[in-house]
Amino acid sequence: MLTVRRFSASWCAPCRQLAPIMESVSTRFSDVNFITIDVDENKVEAQRYGIRSVPTVIIERDGVEVTRFLGLRNENSIVSLINESR
Repeated sequence: MLTVRRFSASWCAPCRQLAPIMESVSTRFSDVNFITIDVDENKVEAQRYGIRSVPTVIIERDGVEVTRFLGLRNENSIVSLINESR
């Protein structure tokens, strides 16, 4: 099972731009678990994943990190990363 963890913050402009893109991506994958984590509200979780900047997106397969990216990406790029992570 794939999990996509998006680390963001309310004050982060790129995070706000990425949100609707990720929302659209999530509608294309019924078998992928999408989680949004606010780094200010979940500092322990952010530290556990070594988050140093936002937005950061981590794709995990069966609980193991497959890939991560920082910053904005377009929808097609994110869809490709998810497909490559299967």
